[in-house]
Amino acid sequence: MDLLATLRDRLRTARPRDLAPHQSKRAAVLVPVFDSGGVPYLLLTKRTETVEHHKGQISFPGGGEEPGDRDLLDTALRETYEEIGLPPEVVEVWGRLDETETVVSGFAITPYVGFIPPPARLRPNPNEIQEIVSVPLEVFLNPANLRVERVAPDGREMELLFYDYPPHVIWGATARIIKSMVRLLADEAERAFRSQAQGGGDR
Repeated sequence: MDLLATLRDRLRTARPRDLAPHQSKRAAVLVPVFDSGGVPYLLLTKRTETVEHHKGQISFPGGGEEPGDRDLLDTALRETYEEIGLPPEVVEVWGRLDETETVVSGFAITPYVGFIPPPARLRPNPNEIQEIVSVPLEVFLNPANLRVERVAPDGREMELLFYDYPPHVIWGATARIIKSMVRLLADEAERAFRSQAQGGGDR
């Protein structure tokens, strides 16, 4: 199963959803995927405790739209370069995912998926990024790694998603972005874990 090729092909025909008209601040992130030794990975970052928003959280590189940005893809690539030193020209952009919003900081985030070379020469900005967190894509395809909690912070009930990847917990808008990507690979994930279960039963 070539997950990255499948993801690329499905992003080409996907119809990502946008939020209803809103007054939220616009932002964009890059959802970087790469291959290492034949294993597909998702690249995330752990933010420092000194950044303005989402202190210490696992997130994708990205940030708020600025007046000089040509579009939101430009925002995502610019912010990615500023945060982890990844040059925009090496990113092979495959498509975008559903727009989502952050509950506390009030951003509407547009995520773009891009294939990158193995991240050996990244330069994380120490003022913003504490560490790079690379997670095998199959971690997110395994439903056992997803937790769902119902909360009502302002009286409106909503679901909070959590992906467990010890010692890290990936939650909030980042988890929702990942879930929207996982939906594109749902049938591949089901086949993979059914095959694993059958193989385990034969031993």
